[in-house]
Amino acid sequence: MSEALVIWERLSGSFLLNVELFALTLVFALPLGLLVAFGSMSRFAPLRGVVRTFVWVIRGTPLMLQIIVIYLGPGLMDWGNPWPSGSGGRLTASVVAFVINYACYFSEIYRGGIESVPRGQTEAGQVLGMTKSQIFFKVTLLQVIKRILPPMGNEVITLVKDTSLANIISCKEIIMMAKEYSAKGLIWPLFSTAIFFLIFVGVLTILFGALEKKMDYFK
Repeated sequence: MSEALVIWERLSGSFLLNVELFALTLVFALPLGLLVAFGSMSRFAPLRGVVRTFVWVIRGTPLMLQIIVIYLGPGLMDWGNPWPSGSGGRLTASVVAFVINYACYFSEIYRGGIESVPRGQTEAGQVLGMTKSQIFFKVTLLQVIKRILPPMGNEVITLVKDTSLANIISCKEIIMMAKEYSAKGLIWPLFSTAIFFLIFVGVLTILFGALEKKMDYFK
């Protein structure tokens, strides 16, 4: 087997870590973001203030810094190391950092979408005797999905590229692997990483485009 083929296979294997981090972040951050959005819209002022302050802090600081703090912070503050040893612990810490970060960004997208639905529709549902949950799921939710798809698509595509930040705590994702080969005098593995990201982002772009067309009946 040629050296180039071996390198390509190792790059492919490393990209699976990026995909795993991407998938786990979406699985946990999407529902958590909705809960955070409800907290930021709460009528209970103290809760609303705490949630919005937390979102402001997370959105106002670099994701790379958050990864470092979450991974190293507990040990540096003598709280003990909560993460498993080895690569599994680094991946777990990365997932936690990404979920918290993206849940805050998603929450603002959710909040904007929910608040953009005319209040009159909620009042009309109440007049018809619908419960709050019925109004949300049968009247508000589909319209919210239509409105948030474009910004949500942008955030999801950004997430694909942000997964490379996990290498700051030595998660061996694709860019870290390519950098190791560049240290040996090979430049093409670095450029090859673009192919993986472009294909992944291209598939997501097509998917979100199809979803937006399916939601065209809400205008």
